[in-house]
Amino acid sequence: MICMEEPNGDSYNASKIIVLEGVQGIRKRPGMYIGSTGAAGMLHLLYEVIDNSVDESVAGFCRNIVVRLTQDAEGDIAEVTDDGRGIPVDIMEKYNKSAVEVIMTTIHKGAKFNSDVYKVSGGLHGVGLTVVNALSEFTEVVVRKNGHSYRQTFAKGVPTTEMQVVGESEGTGTTIKFKPDKEIFSVVTFDSALIKERMRYTSFLNPGLRITLIDDRFSAHEEEVFVSEEGIKDFVRFINKGAVALTGIIGSKKEEDNTVVDFALQYVESYDEKIEPFVNNIKTSEGGTHLAGFHTAITRTVMNYIEKNKLNAKLQVKITGDDTREGLSAVISVLMQNPEFEGQTKEKLGNVYIKSVVEGTVYQYMSRYMEEHPAEAKAIVSKVITAAMARESARKAKEMVRKKSIFDSAVLPGKLADCIDDDPEKTELFIVEGQSAGGSSKQGRDKNIQAILPLRGKILNVEKASIDRIFDNAEIKTMITAFGTGINETFNAEAIRYKKIIIMTDADVDGSHIRTLLLTFFYRYMKRIIELGYVYAAVPPLYKVTKGKSTYYCYSDDELEAKRKELGELDGLQRYKGLGEMNDTQLWETTMNPENRKLKRITIADAQRAEELFRVLMGVEVLPRRKFLHEHSEQVKWLDV
Repeated sequence: MICMEEPNGDSYNASKIIVLEGVQGIRKRPGMYIGSTGAAGMLHLLYEVIDNSVDESVAGFCRNIVVRLTQDAEGDIAEVTDDGRGIPVDIMEKYNKSAVEVIMTTIHKGAKFNSDVYKVSGGLHGVGLTVVNALSEFTEVVVRKNGHSYRQTFAKGVPTTEMQVVGESEGTGTTIKFKPDKEIFSVVTFDSALIKERMRYTSFLNPGLRITLIDDRFSAHEEEVFVSEEGIKDFVRFINKGAVALTGIIGSKKEEDNTVVDFALQYVESYDEKIEPFVNNIKTSEGGTHLAGFHTAITRTVMNYIEKNKLNAKLQVKITGDDTREGLSAVISVLMQNPEFEGQTKEKLGNVYIKSVVEGTVYQYMSRYMEEHPAEAKAIVSKVITAAMARESARKAKEMVRKKSIFDSAVLPGKLADCIDDDPEKTELFIVEGQSAGGSSKQGRDKNIQAILPLRGKILNVEKASIDRIFDNAEIKTMITAFGTGINETFNAEAIRYKKIIIMTDADVDGSHIRTLLLTFFYRYMKRIIELGYVYAAVPPLYKVTKGKSTYYCYSDDELEAKRKELGELDGLQRYKGLGEMNDTQLWETTMNPENRKLKRITIADAQRAEELFRVLMGVEVLPRRKFLHEHSEQVKWLDV
């Protein structure tokens, strides 16, 4: 054994032990409590406050929640108001402090541990409001209770005033106002799109609860109300907006032994499954035992129906669980006591017993429903069999592809102009529209780190195509091979050859269409590379401006107008429609040079909205697309004809 001794001998002693008291530990290691100190962490603070109000609604004491966003010169401020019972304000004798102060400054405390107060709740560790308080520049709590309004303020988790009566109040409820601390967070702006998504599904999960989002930032006033009467059936209806329905919306809610299982589902004409799982109003993005139980129930229901009605004799392929969920959109919501989540961010449920509870509830209801609704049962079974046959066809196609060494071969596609460096952290792949632009980009690139893959025309619209057609498409096979990730069950994001995949298309309608087709493919079959931040869109200039011997490039109409004001009358103005109009030097200077270029990273900021848009704009149904284009036609800033 080799031991490394410090120069001063054994210096690891009691003096090296640091005790972080109160909120200091939270401020020292915020990631332990909120996951990150970026935009997601900031949103986590807001959601912790909102979830407390939602728990009051679940308990039957809150019907209205108002979320207000404002800002000052240094960042955003959030305020959440509910009409629940109000946080207790009386003195806790053990601490000689008001209950509000204890809740806001002490971890592992709260009424969520007492099932007499909250049968179920999203909060279970007793750290939520303490974390919000600790990581905020200031926090203000106003409680309406006992005919009075009470107020207490804090700064970075520490009380700045004692609990005081500040007036009279007719109703009850709580208002918590806070400003995330810029010393903690790298981002100080709340993402309104993600907040709207959260408010929307929260209203679906709590029918009758009215949530108002008011955004008074950016010198504007926006107000939106989220409320649902039919609950998660409305949720499924929202998910399937623009889709062709194969069944009605099927759903049931059952309470047993302090556990509520609420689910709704619908089969649509689609190749994908869309299942949203929740526990105590918390979205469990990574699923867990409740989702596993739902999957098993659907598979059992369909397989038993096929066997009972002797339909399996006609099958030439074996049906899998994935086949039974193709085209299935569903929401599964569980309310339960003492949920065991993996981590404070609550993304996966771990309670083992809940799997059998959900499985039994869903299986019993769906089995009876299919027997009583033979037409819809036939539509479901037909969809499942078609999915199984398509999967088998795709498997055979992939086997043929592998034999031809298209995906798994070390031989890269001939049209790919690869780079010299093979470090994915440094390398970039430009997907370029057309041979002309491909030639210019090959000449103008940095050959050490930049690879070029020219595509011929528009790739297949995967939203309308079966899996076997997708695997048979030459342009798609070329991309998959160039990326090195494989696809579907062989997909491995860690094997990617470039961690910047840059879509570089013309600045016209055709270019936008090609970019949309590519993003549709990535979203449906390589979503992980978008989530990891590997996909970008290049921003080529729209205009070339000349004044005397000087040349300038403008990337927007606003930049052009600013340049006009700066230079006065121009000697020349060219509107670029295609990348091919630029030579290799111009393409490098404006669009490819890492020192000068503009790139837009593609993110899934609002996954549900993206799902809807892809389905409406790229799907098989013409009427929803026509309706969308009609409603948004006034937002078009320029259009090539």
